[in-house]
Amino acid sequence: MPQSDDEVRRLKQVLELPSAKEWEAAVRLLLKLMGENPDRPGLRRTPLRVKQALQFFTSGYRQDPSKFFKRALAKVKHDEMIIVKDIDFSSLCEHHLLPFYGKCHVAYMPDKKVIGLSKIPRLVDLYARRLQVQERLTQQIAGAVQEYVRPRGVACVMEAQHLCLMMRGVQKQNTRAVTSAMLGVFRTDEKTRAEFLTLIRSPLA
Repeated sequence: MPQSDDEVRRLKQVLELPSAKEWEAAVRLLLKLMGENPDRPGLRRTPLRVKQALQFFTSGYRQDPSKFFKRALAKVKHDEMIIVKDIDFSSLCEHHLLPFYGKCHVAYMPDKKVIGLSKIPRLVDLYARRLQVQERLTQQIAGAVQEYVRPRGVACVMEAQHLCLMMRGVQKQNTRAVTSAMLGVFRTDEKTRAEFLTLIRSPLA
């Protein structure tokens, strides 16, 4: 299920609460539980590095998607499909805290308003930089475009490789997961949906 605003606010508070010493103590304990010596030369700065990395990987909790759209919307007469495809993304699986990464493709059918093209990849990063599952991430991206741009429809397809599948469990290195969210005309109009799926698979001329 999508994370509610209350859940995001709570997680934001939790992520900002620990002091540097608390972060260091937690990572040192984790290293000890793994059978390591946190005081050996190669690990002395690991607690600080882990703190900085995890705060970056979860920086999406501290961003407000509505701010991307306040000054980015423009009124236009254009009503044809707009696609931003092959957006690189990476995220952390909330089940194992292992990365998953891949490509994201987003399209929408404008209804008198468009958004700056760079805002779509920024929106993808905002939601990807949280603890995630791919299915929810796909829905959140499409839902945000629908909510703030109010187009006639939104489509989002994500293709990803998950380290929790590649390094543990079934250990299938070439497995890819594909998820989609189709809203508005992309759900109701088969031709519009088919055009989108064809275009995201077509190489540039």
